[in-house]
Amino acid sequence: MILDENYWSDRYKTGRTGWNIGFASYPILQYLDQIENKGVEMLFPGAGNAYEVEAAIKSGFSSVHLLDYAEEPIQNFSLRNPDFLKSFIHLENFFEHEGKYDMIIEQTFFCALDPKMRIDYMIKMKSLLKPGAKLAGLLFDRTFDFQGPPFGGAIQEYQELFEQYFEIEILAPCYNSIPERLGSELFFILKNSKV
Repeated sequence: MILDENYWSDRYKTGRTGWNIGFASYPILQYLDQIENKGVEMLFPGAGNAYEVEAAIKSGFSSVHLLDYAEEPIQNFSLRNPDFLKSFIHLENFFEHEGKYDMIIEQTFFCALDPKMRIDYMIKMKSLLKPGAKLAGLLFDRTFDFQGPPFGGAIQEYQELFEQYFEIEILAPCYNSIPERLGSELFFILKNSKV
């Protein structure tokens, strides 16, 4: 199976979007609420319908970028947010994106990638983050009994992967997941070393 833009566009066109909860996830909302500097340059990769992007805008963040491979969710977002700056919308492959960010928010993107791509994901994230910048978000703390996506994992394997590239500030069970995901999510914050 090739998880390219056609695959993701087809998922949106046919309504096979089980990751889409229809609103911004509580853990991301609460994390955004704790960030005082609303001027940070922020990226939401694999943003889908981008409810978290909307939440960031409503919270006063002024430099929020969204990126997705599929055109359908970006069109959905643009219809809901016609005044959002077009230059902050990136319809492209994450691995080809160029930019430098103070913060990247992860929400159902990591789990959409084949696990064979996780090292590439870490390398690309590190290249997109400014020194001292942070990557934060949610991961599945479970495996699935079907061929993904989504692809799951366990805290120990994430820790072993993350510590090769970042300083781990938090990697812990998520206490404020939506009921359907309670007990199966981890919240994490990774800091890009200044060196």
